[in-house]
Amino acid sequence: MKVALIQFQATDNKNDNIRRAKESVKEAIAKKAKWVLLPEIFSFRGDLRDKEILQQVREHIPGKTTQEFLKLAQAHKADILLGSLLEEAPGAKAYNTTVALNGSSGKIRKYRKIHLFEAVLGDKILNESVCFSKGNRLGTVYVGEFKVGLSVCYDLRFPGLYQKYAQMGATALTVPSCFTKQTGRAHWESLLKARAIENLCYVFAPNQVGKDTRGIEAYGHSMVVDPWGRVVACGLSNKEEIIYADVFLQEVKEARRRLPGIIKD
Repeated sequence: MKVALIQFQATDNKNDNIRRAKESVKEAIAKKAKWVLLPEIFSFRGDLRDKEILQQVREHIPGKTTQEFLKLAQAHKADILLGSLLEEAPGAKAYNTTVALNGSSGKIRKYRKIHLFEAVLGDKILNESVCFSKGNRLGTVYVGEFKVGLSVCYDLRFPGLYQKYAQMGATALTVPSCFTKQTGRAHWESLLKARAIENLCYVFAPNQVGKDTRGIEAYGHSMVVDPWGRVVACGLSNKEEIIYADVFLQEVKEARRRLPGIIKD
């Protein structure tokens, strides 16, 4: 199966972000990708500490954005992962929600980010719990022959989540992200490889690039890692682009044949 990871620099212009994301998805499908993955918060990357802004950009799932991309998926019989949208949550907050769209069946599957980012980066303190509510359920979906475990960005630092997915039969893991440059240089590739090796799964991690409205820079380096921990595709650090990889369920089976004691119920 040919997959495409869209490395994207979202802004605080939601309509323009969605327009550009759809163009990128169409380009990937035109190049025969059967599964196209967008990064975290691709639809809006602005200062969500402003409650008025948050109220304006959060949305229902399924809703307008979901339906626009679902029509595109169904028209081309391709699967699309909406890295994350800002889903309406009780009170004045949002869920950081990844949405899997099946172009053949029209089914929609979502996962709400469980682990909310907290970090001190220089003079900036980041705490997603100020504007996000956390999810509490795992999410899996079938894409072609693969059973996929869904996650978002900071979840990557919590290996138990992915071990549960592997025990549930997952053969691939998705980590759409807006991983920062500072933490990405230190940990991004190491963590992605670790999750692949620990669970003998493919890992698909589309990431954002560039700075947001607060000057926080994303790391880029969108990546596909195979079940043996090899990087089979990787983006650059400083540009929007689409990276492609051909992936095979047989690679998962072969890794698990070599190390049969890793995945246990």
